[in-house]
Amino acid sequence: MHMLTEIFGSGKDLNALQMSSRGILIFFIALVLIRISGRRSFGLHMPLDNIITIMLGAVLSRALVGASDFLAVITACTVVVLLHRTLAWLLVHNPGVSRLIEGEKIILFEGGHFIQQNMDKAQVCQEDILQGVRRSALTADLENIEQIFIERNGEISSIKK
Repeated sequence: MHMLTEIFGSGKDLNALQMSSRGILIFFIALVLIRISGRRSFGLHMPLDNIITIMLGAVLSRALVGASDFLAVITACTVVVLLHRTLAWLLVHNPGVSRLIEGEKIILFEGGHFIQQNMDKAQVCQEDILQGVRRSALTADLENIEQIFIERNGEISSIKK
């Protein structure tokens, strides 16, 4: 036990070796937690998925610097990961929950015209939309575009004519 305290320290008074040792251990614990959480955690960039990224970073940092009990931090992170995984499962299997948590796509442009009411709702301007069109459709010419959407994850996508 004394050896573990030497390597990982206790409390907030940690030296560089102890913080480095904690960092290595937390790295591998985070890797396991992310694998449990599933691929969508860092792949889709949806609000639900961004929450887990922020929370895991914030809570795991407390164990790194000794601000909270190590076991309590790992337990809390495991609970958050399992909650994320459960909500992700619900999103896949229940369209109502999916709409409630992630929202729906919003059409911003159709038939050659911007839909100002929807742009206001999505809080985007024409230049934001045009930037998304250049990126997704690889064109700046709206004559070649049938529809433009803001997707549930906030990305702008377009459908060519």
